[in-house]
Amino acid sequence: MMNVGAHPETRRLARAEGHLQMRPDTLALIGNGSHSRGDVLGIARIAAIMAAKKTADLIPLSHPVPLTHVAVEFELDPIAHRVRCEASVETVGRTGVAMEALNAVNGALLTLYDLCKQLDRDMQLNGIRLLEQRCIETG
Repeated sequence: MMNVGAHPETRRLARAEGHLQMRPDTLALIGNGSHSRGDVLGIARIAAIMAAKKTADLIPLSHPVPLTHVAVEFELDPIAHRVRCEASVETVGRTGVAMEALNAVNGALLTLYDLCKQLDRDMQLNGIRLLEQRCIETG
């Protein structure tokens, strides 16, 4: 584990995104709220927040980070037949939250996959990437 003890405490932010490609009928069920499992986007949002908070338990040698904010947004794209997920994570500390943002996106998309796999076994997770990472001096 990297020694971050000498790093200054700063406000740190990270954003990540990813997509879940699916059949148009699967996307329609998600979009109109008629999935048999209910509000699958709401469930995936909770999964994303939980994944961000558990990152240190899943990624070897990552620091446990006290998160100050996690936001998860979904965008349904009927042209490309996919759900886009974007997660924004913040903390005030000595290390960044890029892994937490990436883990949040993965957690959300894997949850959507799990909830929809009975309808569409050919779904694909794509484009999971870090969009932004920055720190802002707090003192």
